[in-house]
Amino acid sequence: MVRSVVAGLDGSHESRAAAEWAAREAKLRGLPMKIVHVWEPMPEPLAQAHLLGKETEAHWRERVPRETADGIKLRHPGVEITMEQISGRAGEVLPEVAEDAELLVLGSRGMSGAGGFLVGSVGHAVIAHTEVPVVLVRAGEQAADEHEPDPVGIPSAATRFQPVVVGIDISGSADAVLAFAFEEADRRGGGLEVVHGWSFPPYYVYGLVADPEWHDEISRQQAARLTEALSVWRRKYPSVDVVAQSRLGSAADHLVDAARGASLVVVGRRIRRRPFGAHIGPVTHAVLHHATAPVAVVAHD
Repeated sequence: MVRSVVAGLDGSHESRAAAEWAAREAKLRGLPMKIVHVWEPMPEPLAQAHLLGKETEAHWRERVPRETADGIKLRHPGVEITMEQISGRAGEVLPEVAEDAELLVLGSRGMSGAGGFLVGSVGHAVIAHTEVPVVLVRAGEQAADEHEPDPVGIPSAATRFQPVVVGIDISGSADAVLAFAFEEADRRGGGLEVVHGWSFPPYYVYGLVADPEWHDEISRQQAARLTEALSVWRRKYPSVDVVAQSRLGSAADHLVDAARGASLVVVGRRIRRRPFGAHIGPVTHAVLHHATAPVAVVAHD
């Protein structure tokens, strides 16, 4: 069975931007795309209200997803696009739909605003319970935003892709995250920037005050560990131009800074088998809320 790129649609501007991004990604991968519109039925008292009556409900349930799908088909004629409508709760339906997908793409408004998959518990639940990569796209994201400006500084989708940025923890399992990041960078041909943020162990702090040379030595050790972690991937993807950065300080801050010049930011999420809770990790949480580029969350053991 051919897997597809799935876009979750809720009628918001950010979910429409996510659907456009998903169509571009499907073209890069040579895969079909599926738009999934999850409709949560209104409670009967609201459905009977004057401003939220049957006609309004029918408009959002049928017309909005149909028009979105028709528009994407016109703008992306080389991509096979299907649409599916499912009644239920997005936080429960989308992880199930994603089981047969290559990746799931959702819209995000980040920490502020109302609506969108990432506001409140819904988006976190989807990310925390989906084991295929989940990409979050903000409202207003355009194809040209992923590319370098043209020679006179005008945004263009015809220029080279900006680099993919990936954050890794070299003390943990980074293979799944690096595999996804290298593949995305290879497809785009825009290079890969690997960011590793680290901190001194508490017992080093007092010694560093007395002997500043320890700082340089530990920095060299961290850089060497990053180089070693990337060596197999450099050999596997020789055409990918890799820039590795091992920096003292918050990994989340470094990734958010790097996202300003990225086409895509890739972060990891450790898989937890517990049925309750939506734990995605502090670094991933911060990047999702503050990065300006689309963010891919890759689950790993």
